[in-house]
This record gives sequence, C-alpha cells and structure tokens, in this order.
Amino acid sequence: MLTRGRGLAVTALAAAAVLAAPAASRADDAPTGGGRSECGLYNCEVEVEVPGQAGGQAGGSASSGGSGGGSSGSDGGEHANVCSYKLADPQPPAGSLDWEGHEPGDGAVYEQSCTRSQGLLTIVRMVWLADPPAQETVDPAVLAQRAVDSMTLLGPDIASPRAAGTYTVGVPMWMWVNQSATTYGPNTASASAGGITVTAVAKVSKIVWQMGDGASVTCNGPGTAYQASDGMAQSPTCGHVYSKTSAAARNGKYPLTATSTWTIDWQGGGAAGQLIQTRQTNVQVAIGELQVVR
Repeated sequence: MLTRGRGLAVTALAAAAVLAAPAASRADDAPTGGGRSECGLYNCEVEVEVPGQAGGQAGGSASSGGSGGGSSGSDGGEHANVCSYKLADPQPPAGSLDWEGHEPGDGAVYEQSCTRSQGLLTIVRMVWLADPPAQETVDPAVLAQRAVDSMTLLGPDIASPRAAGTYTVGVPMWMWVNQSATTYGPNTASASAGGITVTAVAKVSKIVWQMGDGASVTCNGPGTAYQASDGMAQSPTCGHVYSKTSAAARNGKYPLTATSTWTIDWQGGGAAGQLIQTRQTNVQVAIGELQVVR
C-alpha cells in the first residue's frame, strides 16, 4: 500500500533510512518502482511502501491537512502504534510542504514518531497540527513487553549432561547449566514512549528437566558442577539416577529436554508488574550398563 507523507523516515530492525534530495529536484516523471517523490528546497514529499499498512497516513497517526487532532491510530494487539510528538524547533520556513498550505503562526509543525510491530518499525515524519497534540497515554505493560522483546532470552546452556558423554545405569547424573545474560540472567532492557520509560529485569527462576525415561526433575538453580572428588555422590542441587539403559530408545539415546522459566519484573510509568516466559533446549544422552569383568 502506498503511503504519502512529508519528511518521512522509516527505521526497521535498528536500521534507519533518511529520505532527502537536492534543492529544486523533482522525480514525478521518473519511474522509481517504490513510489513517487516530490522535493522542494527544504524537504521532500514521498510515497513509500509501509509494511502492514492498510492505507491512509504513514504510521496510522494524526492526519494532516488541518485535522487539528493529535491522537495516534492503532489496530490493536501486538502491532499497535505508539506515537509521540515534539515541536519542531526551529519551525520550517514559510512555504515549506510541512505547513501543508498553512502559514507560520497558524498551528504548528511537529515531529511525530510512531513505533509499530513490537518496536521493530519506527516511522518519523513532520506533521502540521492546528492545536498542540495531546500526548497518547502509553500503557506501561505494553512498554514492558517491548523491552522483553528486545532481549535475547534463550533456553538453558546445558553443561551437563553432554551428548558425547558416557553415563551409566545406577550412577548419579549431575545436571548443571552455564550462566549468561541470555541463557540464565539477569538480563535488563528498557523501552520508552510518550515520555514514559519502563525497565524490565529477567532471570531464570527454575529449570524443569524431562529426562526421557518418564522422570521429571525440577531444579531451582543452575545446578552444581561435578568434581572428581565427589565420587559416586548425588548432586546436592540438581541430579537424576537412571534405572534402565537407553538401548530401547530411538537412536539408543534418551531425548532430554530442559525448560527454563524466565521471571521478568518490570517497573516504570508509575506501575510495576511481572511477566513469565519459557525457553527450551534439547539434548540426547546415552545410558549404558556397568560391565563387570570376572
């Protein structure tokens, strides 16, 4: 869908593209394949493709041409727009396309920034408004989710058991994970809009191990690394003892799944809350029998 806007910049996945042109240049008659542009001395009027836009103004925000409104559009859910406004300083000169046919002193020109698609797409453009815009009330919970979406939360980084390891029936298996910001936490991120900033802190609260033999083990920590001096002792924090070999399992190995529960506490904008997310990691382990030589 072609969208018409003035002084438009689109930022997607942390990459920004700023549209500009030399003075007094025009591209009305040149087929560009991506829309039409019309440039004057100070700015450009362009038509661009906006992903997911059903039509109307870029970003679904305050309409131009004397609407006098400052509210931003939204299609709800995870693709809702969150818009903010900043008075252009200095104001564009008389005759600028940003005035949309109006004269300086008749309303004002604002820089409008609308973020869409879970914070992955931001559209910035200049808009004329008859009256100062009422800043949109931003739900802090929406910003909290956006902060979490910007994190790279992964499944457990399993240190033990290892796919190449040798394990035996009746011998205690020690399970533990490597700890990092993305696999165990803490992981911190913030998101801002409409003058509100929300900060979220995520960390793993538990790991549930599905052992492949029908057993399930819940560990409330990263586990304890095995040392040779521990001998045949069981893990004090996270372990399992297999009672039968994996010979009858597919490929002769037990499919083991470790599921981490991320607990995310957030606060900002006069509110606070908690979010829960899970991530998984899979590994296959072979369990053999202890051979006794007589």
